[in-house]
Amino acid sequence: MSTTSNDPHGNRTAPLAGSRSLSRFPAGATLVAPSILSANFAKLGEDCRAALEAGGDLLHVDIMDGHFVPNLSMGPAVCDAVHRAVPNAVLDVHLMVTDPSAYIEPFAKAGAGHITFHIEVVSDPRPLIARIRDLGMTAGLAINPDTPADRILPFVEVIDMALVMSVYPGFSGQKFIASVLGKTRAIRDAGGASLRVEMDGGVGHDSAAACRAHGADVLVAASAIFGKPDYRAAIAALRA
Repeated sequence: MSTTSNDPHGNRTAPLAGSRSLSRFPAGATLVAPSILSANFAKLGEDCRAALEAGGDLLHVDIMDGHFVPNLSMGPAVCDAVHRAVPNAVLDVHLMVTDPSAYIEPFAKAGAGHITFHIEVVSDPRPLIARIRDLGMTAGLAINPDTPADRILPFVEVIDMALVMSVYPGFSGQKFIASVLGKTRAIRDAGGASLRVEMDGGVGHDSAAACRAHGADVLVAASAIFGKPDYRAAIAALRA
């Protein structure tokens, strides 16, 4: 598994081909990432295949530790099960955890192609970014709704994706917080065209256009896809 190559200073350069990481996708296109948190866990593999066949580009995997956020979700074993069910899918792992360093290797072994962790839990994210890339994955930083963009802007040149939380992390089904759109635009302008900007939380057909207009090119959707009877129509509405 290959990933984005970097110059000696750690900056993003050209993506390498043939990967289950974000480097699979060419710049410019809007990607839709169905979040498996809202899938039916009794038929998780079937739901994941259906979402990809309906037009989903990658699968978003939310990991919660019950400490950084007030909830617990899944662990590496579930990620591994999804990887075995859809082995060619890009698994976009979002670590909503206090100690992301403890989770990088287990999720790499479980088939993750990309790992994002939160800027709020580290003073210098560069060592963890390097570890993620050394394991063949692309790396991202996430930022909570109340955290100013200034926290992430110094690092936009060393990450592959910036994730903007548009709800307070921890639970699916919350209402989209529109005030994060200005922060999204600031991150897009600072990171340039090669930086992926992901919007995560409450994204649906009524908010997707504003997300795209403010620079988000990866849209995470949970109940807006898995809560609908027609996955294909739901995904198409996010792109429209």
